[in-house]
Amino acid sequence: MPSDLKSMSTKELEKLLADVTKALQSAKARDQRNARKAAEKAAAEFGFSLSELSEGGKPTPKKPKTKSKSVKKPSKAKYANPADKTQTWSGKGRPPNWYSAEVKKGTSPEAMLV
Repeated sequence: MPSDLKSMSTKELEKLLADVTKALQSAKARDQRNARKAAEKAAAEFGFSLSELSEGGKPTPKKPKTKSKSVKKPSKAKYANPADKTQTWSGKGRPPNWYSAEVKKGTSPEAMLV
């Protein structure tokens, strides 16, 4: 067969491809009909119709388990800027610039406690 394909023209190959595609589709449809008939026969042996089994047998999709994301509360302020009391720091993480500047000036961290 491969030697026959090499000698065929483009039009002949395209027609062959269309014929094969059409034959494949009809074979799949035939297989599907045969499978449905076999399934209906098997369901009938147990006293059911295929539609009863396919409608009632669908499992309900489960919701994926996700961790509940709780909103983190901001930490309480532990230190306050002596020059501006609205600037605060919890003592966690990188110290703010005003805190570092006050420590460099010589202010003790205990003096800045809230």
